[in-house]
Amino acid sequence: MNKSNELAENRTDWAEDRTILANERTFAGWMRTGMASLAVAIGLKAVFGDFDPTWAAKSVATIFVVAAVYIFWAAHDAATKTLDRLNDHHANAQPNARMKTLAVIFSFASVAVGGILWML
Repeated sequence: MNKSNELAENRTDWAEDRTILANERTFAGWMRTGMASLAVAIGLKAVFGDFDPTWAAKSVATIFVVAAVYIFWAAHDAATKTLDRLNDHHANAQPNARMKTLAVIFSFASVAVGGILWML
C-alpha cells in the first residue's frame, strides 16, 4: 500500500473513532436530559406539595417520569444503532450492554420515583 492510501485510511479510522466518542457524549447528554426530566417531576412535588386536587400535580409529574423513561430508551436505541455501523480502531467504545444496563436502571428508578410521588 502506498503512503497516501495509508494516510487516507488512517484519517478514516480516526474519523470513526471521533464519531464513536461523540456518540458516547451524545448518549451521556441524553441521559442527563432524562435525569433533568425526572428532577422536574420531583420538583413539582416540592413546589405543589399541598396542591388540590393532588391527582393533577401527580399527573403532570407522571408525564415527566414517562418522558424520562422514553429519553433513556431513545438514547440507548440511537447510541447502539450508531455503534453497530462503526468499527473502533484506537478508541474503546462502550459496549451496547452497558448502555442498555444504564437505560434499564434509570428507567426502573424513574418508575420507582413516579410510584413514590403517587404515594405521597
